[in-house]
Amino acid sequence: MRPNFLMFIVDQLCADHLGCYGNTTVRTPNIDRLAERGWTSSNTYVATPICMPNRSSLMTGRMPSAHGVRHNGLPLGLEAVTFPELLREAGYATALIGKSHLQTMTDHAPLPDPRTPRRARDGARHYPGDYLQESVASWRGHEHPMSLPYYGFGHAEIGIEHGDDINGHYRQWLRGKCADAETWIGRSNALPSDYELAAVGQAWRTRVPEALHPSAWVAERTCDRLRAYARNDAPFFLYASFPDPHHPYTPPGRYWDMYRPEDMALPASYRSDTPPPHLAWLRRQRDAGRAHKTSMACFAATEREVREATALNYGSISFIDANIGRVLQTLEECGLADNTVVIFTADHGEYGGDHQLLFKGSLHYRSLIRTPLIWSGPNARRIREDGLLSTIDIAPTILKAAGVEACNGMQGMSFLPSIQARPFQARDAVLIEEEGQRTYFGFDAPVRMRTLVHPRYRLSVYDGVEWGELYDRLDDPLECANLWDSAAHRDIRDALIQQLLRQAMAHPDTALSPLAVA
Repeated sequence: MRPNFLMFIVDQLCADHLGCYGNTTVRTPNIDRLAERGWTSSNTYVATPICMPNRSSLMTGRMPSAHGVRHNGLPLGLEAVTFPELLREAGYATALIGKSHLQTMTDHAPLPDPRTPRRARDGARHYPGDYLQESVASWRGHEHPMSLPYYGFGHAEIGIEHGDDINGHYRQWLRGKCADAETWIGRSNALPSDYELAAVGQAWRTRVPEALHPSAWVAERTCDRLRAYARNDAPFFLYASFPDPHHPYTPPGRYWDMYRPEDMALPASYRSDTPPPHLAWLRRQRDAGRAHKTSMACFAATEREVREATALNYGSISFIDANIGRVLQTLEECGLADNTVVIFTADHGEYGGDHQLLFKGSLHYRSLIRTPLIWSGPNARRIREDGLLSTIDIAPTILKAAGVEACNGMQGMSFLPSIQARPFQARDAVLIEEEGQRTYFGFDAPVRMRTLVHPRYRLSVYDGVEWGELYDRLDDPLECANLWDSAAHRDIRDALIQQLLRQAMAHPDTALSPLAVA
C-alpha cells in the first residue's frame, strides 16, 4: 500500500524555537511528539533564506538559479515541474491548504505585470497563464477562481499575506462565519497594547478569536480534507501551510500573553560578537535612530524589542502547535495514521534577536538558514540525523517514499535511507544562494551572495566587496568570531572558496537535454 503524506510547513521559524530542538521555554508538545516518534534532522539548510525562492526550491527540488525564482516578486513559472505534480500524475490526490507563496502576493510594488512578456534581454521566456492567483488585488472583495491544478495541487485553498490580515480563501471563509469580520481584522481594529513592536506595526493584539484565526482556518480545512480522503481509496499528499509565526505577530486570545517579554532570555549572541561590516551598519542605524522597523526586512533591535518579539513568536508557535494537534487527532479518528507520513518543516528561519537582529535578511546566521525537519510515520526510525541536508532534498525523498520517479533536472538527493536507518551518506557541504531585492546594509546595490555550509565551517562571499565571513561552527557555534582575515585560517578560507565554486558548478540547470550533437 502506497503511503499518504501530510506535510506541515510554517512560515519563518527558527529551529531553536521548538522544544524538540532544545528550547525549554516554548511549549510545542504536538510537534515534539512527532519528533519523539520519528526521524529528526539537526542540519537541514535552506537553498536560499527568502520565502518565494525557497518555497519554489521545496516544490521543485531545484536551486533558485535553476528554477529562476531569484527573489520575492518573481513567480514560479507555471511550466515548472513540482513534486506534487509528479505525485498527482502517479494517482495521488493532492491538496494545498494555507500559504502557497509561489506567486507574488502584494499589489503595491512598482513592478511590471508578470503576465507581460519579458523583454529579450531579461533572458527568460514567457509562459502563458494566470500569475495573479495569489495577488491581494485579485481577491479584494471577491473570490478569485483558482486555475487547477495549481503547481500540481488538484485542490487549493490559499491564504495570502501575514498576521491576522489574511486574504484569499481564508477571508471568504471568515466572512461566511461572521458578517462583521472586517471589523476584527488588522492593525486598525486591534485591541490596545503598550508593546513597542505594536507602535511600529510589527505586532498587534488581534480581535479575531482563536477559533477564527488563520492558523485555526488551516487546521479546520485540513481536517475537512482528511475526512474526505478517508472516504476514498486513493493515496493523498496534503500540504498544510501556516502563514505564522511570520511577523507581524498576532497570536490570538490567550496566546498573546502566554509568554511575558520580561521572562524571555536574550540569545547568547546578543552581546558577544565583533560584527562584520553589514551588521555593524545596521547597529549604527539603530543607535542613530534611523533603523527602518516598519518593513519585512531585518533591523538591529533593542533588548525590549527582542524580548517582545520572542514572547509573541512563542505564542504564535504554541498556537500553531495546538492546531497541529487538532489535525493529528483527526488523522487518528479517520483511521489514516498508520499509513500516513507526517512531515514538519519551515520555509526558512529567523533571527529572533540573534546578533541583535529581528526577522530576516542577508546575514546567513544559523538561526536564519537552518530549518526544522521532522519525518514521522511508516518505516521512520527514531533517529536524529546530524549530516548536512538541503531544502532541495525534500522533494526527491517524498517521491522515493511514494515509489514515484524523480524528474530530470531535480537537483536534490533522497535521504530516505537515513529515515529507514540504512547506510546513508549526507552532503559534504550545502550551497545557499541569495539574490537580494533591496539595497541596504550600506551597499550601493542589492545584496548578491553565496554561502557554503561545511560540516565544520560556514563561509559567505558577497559580490562587490573584498570582505566576507568565515566561522568555525565547532569552536564558535554562535558565529561570533569572523575568521575571514585570520592569517591562521587563510588556507582553510581559500579551500572553502574553491569548494564553494565546485558546489556552484555542480548545480546547473540540467532539465533540458540536447536533441543531437551540433
